[in-house]
Amino acid sequence: MLRSLQPGDFADDRFGIPTVTDILAELEKPGRDPRPAFTTATFAAGVEKVADLKVGMVLEGVVTNVAAFGAFVDVGVHQDGLVHVSAMADRFVSDPHEVVRSGQVVRVKVVDVDVERQRIGLSLRLNDTPQPGKAGKRGGRRDGAPPPRGERRNPRSGRGADRRDSAPAAGSMAQALRDAGFGR
Repeated sequence: MLRSLQPGDFADDRFGIPTVTDILAELEKPGRDPRPAFTTATFAAGVEKVADLKVGMVLEGVVTNVAAFGAFVDVGVHQDGLVHVSAMADRFVSDPHEVVRSGQVVRVKVVDVDVERQRIGLSLRLNDTPQPGKAGKRGGRRDGAPPPRGERRNPRSGRGADRRDSAPAAGSMAQALRDAGFGR
């Protein structure tokens, strides 16, 4: 029926014959949507709350927000999990926007679950193996960080410490001063 229509019958000052011809050509393609297919995440059955998550699970989720330190992903438990920037790729990532964007459907691996604090640690690197003993250890001191004030290991360390307890200085100048009678 559309082929029997003449574009000149519908042309006027606002819409010329080429425009009407294009419209008729598009109408000949019923049901064709020029937009890309809309994909949604398929949440895992039986996973409805943070307590249902287990370390090592691989889930599908939707990126809800991207920040400088990583991306938040909704995996269907009413609490977004964090994919830290260090767990986004097998290479160095300076900007998480290079890897993911908001609304993107991704597959993630659960690497840490803290039910008490409602926190979920995720990784985009599906071949990562969770580190035993690392999960749930947040809030402690980093290795190599100085102890908080009042918790010094040696009360005599720091300023005003008795320097005689330390090992004698080494080097040619130190030896020359010792030979001259200075020091011990």
